[in-house]
Amino acid sequence: MEQHRTRPPQYRPRRGAPVPAQAGRAAGGGVGRDGAAARRPAPAGIRQPGRTSRPRLTGLGAGLFCGASMFALACLDALLFDGSATVYGVLFLPVCVLTGLWVRPGDLVTAPVVLPIAFAFGLPPIAEDGGGGVGGHLMGLVTALALQAGWLYGGTLAAVLVVAVRRIRLMNRRRAARQRDRAREVLPGRRPR
Repeated sequence: MEQHRTRPPQYRPRRGAPVPAQAGRAAGGGVGRDGAAARRPAPAGIRQPGRTSRPRLTGLGAGLFCGASMFALACLDALLFDGSATVYGVLFLPVCVLTGLWVRPGDLVTAPVVLPIAFAFGLPPIAEDGGGGVGGHLMGLVTALALQAGWLYGGTLAAVLVVAVRRIRLMNRRRAARQRDRAREVLPGRRPR
């Protein structure tokens, strides 16, 4: 005697077919299956309760932020502290950390790259003139870069550490999401391996 399947077939929507929540919104209802209003993301610029908004910089935005910040801080240093290279180096460190924290996850690699460029971009207001003319000013910049290499390496290293921690956390979140998706795909009667 032939035995037939006793378990009912599982419902699987066709590829490309909207899930029930999307179908209700597409029809203009905006209501989920349980009758509650569907949650929509808040428009840009409006904070949702309980969520902290943090700036997200693109690679270009990170470069502009660092360059403009370092130039403004160098001008402030020249006015208040007579162009102290140590003050400039100390002010470079928080800019490095903020850039590492604010850059978008897709542009994490750009943060350590733009920081040395921004450091050099901010040096002209505090660099000593090595003589006269363009050659003397270039020699002053090269000398300032050579003497402040410790601050430059320290700030870049701080940004690399921040970016590395963020990258590891992002990879762990993605791995956990993949594992959750695999666990959901397992048939209800079977155990995951």
